[in-house]
Amino acid sequence: MQPAETLRGAGVPAPDGELLLGRYRLGRRLGSGGFGTVWQAWDEHLQRDVAVKRIPLDDTDPERAQREAQAAARLSHPGIVALYETGADDEACYLVSELVRGDTLRDLLDRGALSDRDVVVIGAGLCDALAHAHARGVIHRDVKPGNVMVCEQHADGGATAKICDFGIARIVGGEALTRTGDVVGTLAYMAPEQAEGRRITPAVDVYALGLVLYEALTGTNPIRGAGPADTARRVGIELPQLRRVRRDLPEALCDAIDAAVAAAPRAPPTPARLRAALLAAVDQVDDEPGIVEGGPLDDLRTRWTAIQRRYRDPGETGWLREVRDGLTRAGAVAWEEAADEPFVDAPPVEGDAPAPVPRRLLARAFAAATVAPLAALAVTELGPSGERAPVEAGVAAAAAAALVAVLPRAGWLLCAWALEVWLVAAGASGTALVLAVALLPVPLALPLAGGLWSVPAGAPALGALGLATAFPAVAGQAATVARRAALGALGVVWVCAVELLSGTRLLAGPPASAHARPSWEDSAGRALTDAVVPLLTSGLLAVAALWAVAAAVLPLVVRGRSAALDLALAAVWAAALAVCTQALLEALAAWEAAPPRGLALGAVVAALGAVGLRAARRAARPTGPRLP
Repeated sequence: MQPAETLRGAGVPAPDGELLLGRYRLGRRLGSGGFGTVWQAWDEHLQRDVAVKRIPLDDTDPERAQREAQAAARLSHPGIVALYETGADDEACYLVSELVRGDTLRDLLDRGALSDRDVVVIGAGLCDALAHAHARGVIHRDVKPGNVMVCEQHADGGATAKICDFGIARIVGGEALTRTGDVVGTLAYMAPEQAEGRRITPAVDVYALGLVLYEALTGTNPIRGAGPADTARRVGIELPQLRRVRRDLPEALCDAIDAAVAAAPRAPPTPARLRAALLAAVDQVDDEPGIVEGGPLDDLRTRWTAIQRRYRDPGETGWLREVRDGLTRAGAVAWEEAADEPFVDAPPVEGDAPAPVPRRLLARAFAAATVAPLAALAVTELGPSGERAPVEAGVAAAAAAALVAVLPRAGWLLCAWALEVWLVAAGASGTALVLAVALLPVPLALPLAGGLWSVPAGAPALGALGLATAFPAVAGQAATVARRAALGALGVVWVCAVELLSGTRLLAGPPASAHARPSWEDSAGRALTDAVVPLLTSGLLAVAALWAVAAAVLPLVVRGRSAALDLALAAVWAAALAVCTQALLEALAAWEAAPPRGLALGAVVAALGAVGLRAARRAARPTGPRLP
């Protein structure tokens, strides 16, 4: 797409002041829009300046002028460039519109001419314009800085902007202006569903506007790469949180823009809600213009985010994404005919939808809920025999939950440190050492996933039920390959540590050379030689590696497309996990000859759990309509 029309064009005069449609005298050439050429002209009937877009009849998309006219004709808003008239002659068709004196937002951002307050005010006005368009069934689909004109003159002293170039807009409720599956718009500002050719909703305009604001406030568009291919690979990545890039901005403003540019939002914000957040921040942001320079690590952070997303869910992204895109486009026409229901957005009103619960709050609640029972068990089970814990189990659970809810990672580490200090002070230094073997690898293996730090406890919990081998199915639900592998390996570590501390057999039991806890609980030296060393030399790492691989590849096996196929593949995956686990344990002489506990039942639960959890995740994923 070319930049929208602007008064900063080359200024090439029209030959002999050509008269069009019997009333418009062409002046200077302003530039090129999405298609055709834009001229400044003089309306000899109404004695006013206008902009005339000339579209040759041999244009590759001759119906586009009609589409733009149909879209613009529905709209009448101060934030949208007004269309006055359409016409045609033997050579071209013409769109006569309001002449906006000013610069494009793109030019102003490049020159550093806008302050944060200007950006916020402009964004609020654009939200109002988009709400007007959406309420009338028009989706712009190409919101970008080049399609936003910032006026030179305005009545109230604030920045005023207008959206232009509705050439690729979609009018919902009538005949589709483009076939479903066509990719139109500007790649660097395109919502993931738009880039993938899926059904378009007004959310794509909100995403694009959010990305425009993100770029205006940070000085960079993380989606734009070195070339089209690089940009295409970045479409749909999770952007670095605005608050991390601009710590001086209000938190509510950052949260609103982050919600607008979320790759898979649970409830995409409406233009009205985004506008409310922008207006609330007007008096809290700086009014000094200037160019915001991106930090030296911005590009590295963006690339790392893209890599993480590529491995986050191989069934939805990465190299399998190309296959899914092909299937989507192949069946697009049938989908449009079968399920393309017109979207009619109601006029925006205050509180038109309940605000979604932020993901970080859900993550903190999950972290608190998982650490609470661990704290209670640690207080009641790990202290020296015959000694009373300093606090009741319920109090310990509540305190740990509250601390982790406020500070997921720091709170978890503080709880672990407090537990270790208490054990050493109570004379159970051996117990403290064995417990540290389980606790220390967690923050190292999952450094940025504080909400998941208590999940490895699920392995010994399942082991108590004779289902330890089902844990890789739980670990396989994590977002990235690294987290899945880390959780799978840590599950083995926690099972073995709990077996040493409790003396019970959850999977294979303590190593044959390890001593019972009463003989080493009060001595770190004896715990090292009689428990930790036998454990580390028993082949623990081999079993941990097996579970790590099993958890990491699970999304490649169970993709959530066909229940029958998923169940069959999950059964093969679970059987292979059980057989390989048993073979490894039998090959390692460090364990007793007794077979591992609950391998068969654990494999059945693992297969069913892998399919059920994948289906639940897919059902909860906030996406638009998909092909069946």
